[in-house]
Amino acid sequence: MHSTTIAGWAAKFALVILLAIPATAHAQLFQTRAKQAYMIDAGTGTILYSKNPDEPIPPASLAKLMTMEVVFNAIRSGRLSLDDQFYVSEYAWRTGGAVSGGSTMFAEVKSSIRLEDLIQGVIVQSANDGCIIIAEGMAGSEENFAQLMTERAREIGLETSVFKNSTGLPADGQHVTMRELVKLAMHIWREYPDFYRYYSQPEFTWNKILQRNRNPLLRMDMGADGLKTGYTEESGYAIVGSVERGGRRIFMAMSGMASDAERAEEARKMLDWGIRAFQPTEIFADGEVVGEAQLYGGMKSGVELKARGPVSILVPLTNRDRLIARIVYQGPVRAPVEEGAPVGFLKVWIGDTLSQETPLYAAESVEVGALHQRALDAVEELLVGWLRS
Repeated sequence: MHSTTIAGWAAKFALVILLAIPATAHAQLFQTRAKQAYMIDAGTGTILYSKNPDEPIPPASLAKLMTMEVVFNAIRSGRLSLDDQFYVSEYAWRTGGAVSGGSTMFAEVKSSIRLEDLIQGVIVQSANDGCIIIAEGMAGSEENFAQLMTERAREIGLETSVFKNSTGLPADGQHVTMRELVKLAMHIWREYPDFYRYYSQPEFTWNKILQRNRNPLLRMDMGADGLKTGYTEESGYAIVGSVERGGRRIFMAMSGMASDAERAEEARKMLDWGIRAFQPTEIFADGEVVGEAQLYGGMKSGVELKARGPVSILVPLTNRDRLIARIVYQGPVRAPVEEGAPVGFLKVWIGDTLSQETPLYAAESVEVGALHQRALDAVEELLVGWLRS
């Protein structure tokens, strides 16, 4: 693996450019009491914060995000409509209804409920009975529906999360990660804008019972419009949230807090920091050369690289020396190289977090060099390889 500096960037932005793989000893720019956390800027894809993002935890009610994705996808494909009626079984009533002691929309056994009401019950009230009613109506049983959830998770790029029921109630083998919960939340926001609005709904009245949205962020006047809270005795209090403010949108997930009050405060603090502590910056215009990769056996010693489209990142307003950027590629690259061929990546770290990876492509075509050029390249690579060993 080779690296190179970035053309003109240091002079333009006074950023630190390293010629070696960054160590993991950089201090975090932000501290949180959450045991697991992950936050990303939706516009640039910049990872703003990461702490144990791939550690599996029980999802609790955060699993209902996946339940709703399955429902939204079925509506979009025409398999369901908001006016469809779903039957309330005794199992749904006993497991998720008022007699269960958990989150419920107080569905009456052997009644039928319109799908849109069930959706609002699940999203606004975190209704376990609503989830089970939908699961049984769509797949015949919760077990079958959970299989659909996991299969659909793989289809949208969630590689490790596993679901065993529609509610997130404790079940062996059921787990999610903060990274994949953020990916799921962003997917719902992008793919289902007509349904995403339910996540900002402050309250819902059904069957003459008014219940308020459990998401504390919605009551903080900070631009929050989603998404879900959860709690398990094993992993503590968790939340997936999103804020849109000042032309930017960020998504976050965190888990492991000791109380609902701590969850609310830590989530607010992280989202405020994510919005306020970074400055969006276009570092390369569309078509601008980013840097150069070493070339082996070519008419030139290097090949210029560029991205497809402009490259934007979020630069920390403080501790700019913690922002590190490098071009990384497998090399040296062997000639010939065609213009547009993939070569490597522009990688940006914020502290010890790999925040952004942008694919880089050959900005030019380079033919195979003359015999003497290839011989010199061979000698150079032999010496470099010996030094590396």
